[in-house]
Amino acid sequence: MSWVLLRGLTREARHWGSFPGQLSAALGAAPAVLLDLPGNGAFHRQQSAVSVQAMVEFARSQLRAQGQQPPWSLLAMSLGGMVATDWAQRYPHEVSRLVLINTSMQPFSSATERLRPGRWLDTWRSLALLAWHWSQIDKAERLIHRLTCQLTSTRREDLAAWSQIRQSAPVSAVNAWRQLWAAARFSAAAAAPACPTLLLSASGDQLVNPCCSQRVASAWQAAHHIHPWAGHDLPHDDADWACKRIADWAGGR
Repeated sequence: MSWVLLRGLTREARHWGSFPGQLSAALGAAPAVLLDLPGNGAFHRQQSAVSVQAMVEFARSQLRAQGQQPPWSLLAMSLGGMVATDWAQRYPHEVSRLVLINTSMQPFSSATERLRPGRWLDTWRSLALLAWHWSQIDKAERLIHRLTCQLTSTRREDLAAWSQIRQSAPVSAVNAWRQLWAAARFSAAAAAPACPTLLLSASGDQLVNPCCSQRVASAWQAAHHIHPWAGHDLPHDDADWACKRIADWAGGR
């Protein structure tokens, strides 16, 4: 049974960094399968889907093309978490476990709950700057790092790697907006997925309020852990913590 990893808005497989290897070691599992959404990574020249449901079909087609057979354990963050949720709800026979990191979705959270209270102005200012500087690689990646990461000791190395990724597989502004539109419109089914589900969120997340994960966990009676200081990119900020929580949870299943 393979673990399949999905990133979020405008990010791709290489943005996981060392996390997949750490996760496989913690789980004692085979290397994870890393998927890109249309418009990102290996598929950056393609048009992004404007619905989460279409992203699910694209991800499933990738696995079929690779000869991968279900069931799969899905681990996904942010927009990827919406894709994984829809996948598990519509194709329950294909998903054996579900781990969602810093995600949010209707009908469990309102638009005002998807941004941290008191941080609206700073966040929207940063997002506006990001949109304005989208084509300027270094500036855009610095803004993304500021918005998504609380761990700054590796910032120089992160920015060098992320800038190289953007140069080799740039995500267009149009595709970024199409992905954002898909995320904004997505509404999950109210019923919990049939598989065991774990939610991880971070208190320092500047984009998504951890209460969004708490609402999903409460509605589904699912396990939920909150990191005390990490940002939106929790696997970047504290991969050890995330891997331990996932391994402990998976080991008890």
